Amino acid sequence: MSRVGKYPVEVPAGVTVSIADGVFKAKGKLGELSLPISSHVTAEVKDNSVVVQPNGTESQARMMWGTTRALIACAVKGVSDGFSKTLEITGTGYRAAVQGSNLVMNLGFSHDVIYPIPAGIKISTPRPTAIVVEGIDKQRVGQVALDIRSYRKPEPYKGKGVRYDTETIRRKEGKKK
Repeated sequence: MSRVGKYPVEVPAGVTVSIADGVFKAKGKLGELSLPISSHVTAEVKDNSVVVQPNGTESQARMMWGTTRALIACAVKGVSDGFSKTLEITGTGYRAAVQGSNLVMNLGFSHDVIYPIPAGIKISTPRPTAIVVEGIDKQRVGQVALDIRSYRKPEPYKGKGVRYDTETIRRKEGKKK
């Protein structure tokens, strides 16, 4: 039995949800998200919450039960509160700034790294060494943060690079004389 799927998803005030033709839609103050529902599960709205049940006992139905419930919960949270990831830049001369619809980063290369900000994502730089990625879709926010981090991953000797604010870098000892 799914430990995640058996719990209903509570819908907060200000969020409207609907399920029609195998598509779940959530609309809130931050925007609207839609999610296709797998044919292995059934989702229905009951008493200001969304309940997901598997269609049968085969393993694919049990797998999609918890997955679908988690995706619905992320969609509801995204349209009501949103998601954000914070990145920290460490290194001498490393910095970032938002210029128009691009994120311009100086990461120690011979050129500036220009990252076009995708639609539906808001990027801000409260400090030259901090980047905040915000949006309503958890998967897209995480993917954009990963793309930015991949330009210069943190290295273990001096810790220079772009890292998540919650990430710790395991430092290595340098060579000895």
